Amino acid sequence: MFFVKAFVPLWCNNQRPMQNINDNPNAKPKPDEVADTYLKGRGAQINTKNRFLTNQKVKEHIEAIDDWSETNDATVYLEDNAKSIVNKVESPDVGMFYSMNPYQGCEHGCIYCYARNAHEYWGYSAGLDFERKIIVKKNAPELLRKFLMNKKWECVPISLSGNTDCYQPAEKKFKLTRGLLEVCNEFNQPVGMITKNAGMLRDKDLLQEMAKKKLVSILVSITSFNEDLRRAMEPRTTTATQRLRTIKELSEAGVRMGVMLGPMIPGLNEHEMQRIMKAASENGATFSAYTFIRLNGAIKIMFHDWLYKNFPDRADKVWHLIETAHGGQVNDSRFGKRMRGEGPVSDLVRQQYIKYNKLYGLNAERWDLDTTQFRRPGESLRLF
Repeated sequence: MFFVKAFVPLWCNNQRPMQNINDNPNAKPKPDEVADTYLKGRGAQINTKNRFLTNQKVKEHIEAIDDWSETNDATVYLEDNAKSIVNKVESPDVGMFYSMNPYQGCEHGCIYCYARNAHEYWGYSAGLDFERKIIVKKNAPELLRKFLMNKKWECVPISLSGNTDCYQPAEKKFKLTRGLLEVCNEFNQPVGMITKNAGMLRDKDLLQEMAKKKLVSILVSITSFNEDLRRAMEPRTTTATQRLRTIKELSEAGVRMGVMLGPMIPGLNEHEMQRIMKAASENGATFSAYTFIRLNGAIKIMFHDWLYKNFPDRADKVWHLIETAHGGQVNDSRFGKRMRGEGPVSDLVRQQYIKYNKLYGLNAERWDLDTTQFRRPGESLRLF
């Protein structure tokens, strides 16, 4: 039996549904229900409502047998011929001019990821769909080449990626990130990168070559040294130890490496800030960045669900601490405030960040990617 109606969650693997968290975002799952329904290896545990779809198919009864219902938790790669790859970034507080993302959706499954909401534009959920349905822009390198050949392009750094992780597991198969880097290296197009995957080391040779020309700068995201927290919060990512190894190996190869502490979540990982910054510095990081947790759109619903399932002993405390940093809400859309928060909790995180930057010599020097070497094939170097 199935219906097409106003949305309620689609529960996977023929398991019985718990409370309808889409109707009540503050619903707290019952402890005896969690163990039976928890999907190991996934961050989100539900498919939240897609705000662009009026009607959706849902499973309402455990005994129902429906052709459309999903019973396979495996990741699916959906190959797409994209129309463009480089996007202008309008937000003034993210530190980038343009970005390119070879993949939409991310198998890493980080529960807090702001990119989840963008998956709804593709007709999918920001929840489990974001982790299981990965859109692969298989013509990404060709699109970048076409973009850079445009005479109107005036070289500024491009971020790879500004949305989902360009070194997520799909990269091992499709190698689109490497293809994009090869094009950038050919054109002397500078790029800034961010990842939490040691798979970046597969491209060490190319990154080293670009680094010699000051064409690449990399942030490695580290949120916790607590493996239990990491496995729950970022289930398909590499360990913090592997991320430190990535910083060390690439910095020794001459690549400018930094550490991203984000997001800092009060009551979960903000107390690890000093340890992370110290370890990153000792392994070759020379700069850093951080963000404070914010839960926009559907992320609010799935993070609340995840928090009370994984940390019922402190969930109320964590949730209220997040609210105190966003004026009583868990999200603030104001530029300049949304990524940092405000109030005593977020101020304490900011003060720690400033202190440990100085203590460990991070962000001590001014350094810029070199845009003066950009050239199109057949052109001579630009002279200034």
